[in-house]
Amino acid sequence: MKSSIPSEQSNRLEEIKNAQEKVFDLWNDYWFDYSALDTWQFWVNTFIIIIPLIILYFFIDRKRIFLLGFFGFNIHIWSAYLDGIATRANYLGYPYKVIPLFPIHFGMDTSLVPVLFIFLYQWTIIKKKNFYLYSLLLIAFISFIVKPLSAAHHLFQLNKGTNYFHIFMGYIIITLISKGITNLFLYLHIKENPTN
Repeated sequence: MKSSIPSEQSNRLEEIKNAQEKVFDLWNDYWFDYSALDTWQFWVNTFIIIIPLIILYFFIDRKRIFLLGFFGFNIHIWSAYLDGIATRANYLGYPYKVIPLFPIHFGMDTSLVPVLFIFLYQWTIIKKKNFYLYSLLLIAFISFIVKPLSAAHHLFQLNKGTNYFHIFMGYIIITLISKGITNLFLYLHIKENPTN
């Protein structure tokens, strides 16, 4: 027996889908008018994606590449999730994007921030330093220097009372979750392969 969605719910769902489609079209139109290949902001954002990945390719520790990549991917995923929620709720905004299809800042969340954290994790492993302490320094750098510089050049906006301390706390949460998941997988790997 096939059940159908009640008509009131179906109408609301249709209204949401129509609004999403309209916002999607508005972002694409906006991108072509103000954020496309003929703007310096497009190229800055493109370099924010490409340059960290090139540097990562040459300087990542190949012996630990899966560990570092797994951790960096965690940073990327949780950053994108949190940024997506904050952007959708209009706490954050990005007037210039490389790819208008994504609500997040594709370069920051997919390249720059994860690569910075990968190199930090790599350095703390090699030098036997406290990852959490140095993470706080990197988080402060991103939250109170990189983000304000981005905002000064209109590449980033804070809305609805959001401030840089909120960004700082968000990155702490992202880092703790990412490191916790990485530690869990390391534990499970060592438990199954005690000689490795």
